[in-house]
Amino acid sequence: MGLLSIGAFAKASRLSPKALRLYDELGLLTPARVDPVTGYRRYAPEQLDRARLVAWLRRLGMPLARIRRVCALEAGAAAREIRAFWAEVEADIAARRDLATFLIDHLSWEDPVMTETTSPLGIRYAALSDAGLVRASNQDTAYAGTRLLAVADGYGSGGGPASAAAVDALKRLETDGIPAGNLLNVLEDAVERAQRAVRGVTEAGSGTGPGAGSGAGPDEAGTTLTAMLWTGSRLALVHVGDSRVYLLRDGELFQITHDHTMVQSMVDEGRLSAEEAASHPQRSLLLRALGQGAPDLRLHDARRGDRYLLCSDGLSAVVPSEEIRRVLAATDEPEPAVRELVDLANASGGPDNVSCVVADVLEVQG
Repeated sequence: MGLLSIGAFAKASRLSPKALRLYDELGLLTPARVDPVTGYRRYAPEQLDRARLVAWLRRLGMPLARIRRVCALEAGAAAREIRAFWAEVEADIAARRDLATFLIDHLSWEDPVMTETTSPLGIRYAALSDAGLVRASNQDTAYAGTRLLAVADGYGSGGGPASAAAVDALKRLETDGIPAGNLLNVLEDAVERAQRAVRGVTEAGSGTGPGAGSGAGPDEAGTTLTAMLWTGSRLALVHVGDSRVYLLRDGELFQITHDHTMVQSMVDEGRLSAEEAASHPQRSLLLRALGQGAPDLRLHDARRGDRYLLCSDGLSAVVPSEEIRRVLAATDEPEPAVRELVDLANASGGPDNVSCVVADVLEVQG
């Protein structure tokens, strides 16, 4: 078979002639021959496979620059790149779905009328962070106050300053007033402050995007961020990364955050079991971190007797959830609970920094 005209090639590849001209200009799909007089493009039949791959990747929504990179790879590496791209797409969709849920919840909720028999609620809390038994320094930051609970897990050469800067930027929530109906804006402003603060302490480094975690390069720096803002009868959650929030309610333990990791995305797709994920060599590879991907936002109704745990993966990666539940259920006060949880992580080898915040919801005595 001889060379195909641009019209015939467009029909066979399901790409328009306009798209083919664009891909030629970008060096993505160069014709086999261009007439030096008329400029008319002709394509070889063996170029159809690449053209169809480009068409499929465009249907996935992949940017042209990334398509060029995929087309330059061998088949196995190209498949891995497409898998990584789709995991990022699904993470973005999940973030937007969570934001839509938050908005619906936030806009539909009205402050309940406080009756004479309703007891006001408050929280008591404790926070503890430890370097563990292997790491030379502690890059985690944990904080608990009357309105703010937070854990940040830094990574890379500037991970410690990054996590500290993120949490420090949120501490204004302890004293700033929150106008009625303005919670979403308050959270958005707080996250933006935290992002700017982290950029300020990592600007000397490079490559602070996801794909870090424990596998980050020496010059990469950034942080995860998981925080809860106490609003009096609700807890507003901001979460990005692989730290976690657990809720102990009526003796049962619930994980109420979703890990933003490559391995978790593979579990969600059914390509890995939870057991396989726990020992996967890339289980710390992040898809999202602070400033790299939208955070999850949620509201949680608080009940008297609830106990919340915020922790870095230095705890959740080495201590089984049933052991975490046992400690939370067996200890009366937050302080001994955080100490015992950190001790359990270190007793399991302490391979990473470990941070825990425990907060109890209780009636405020008048």
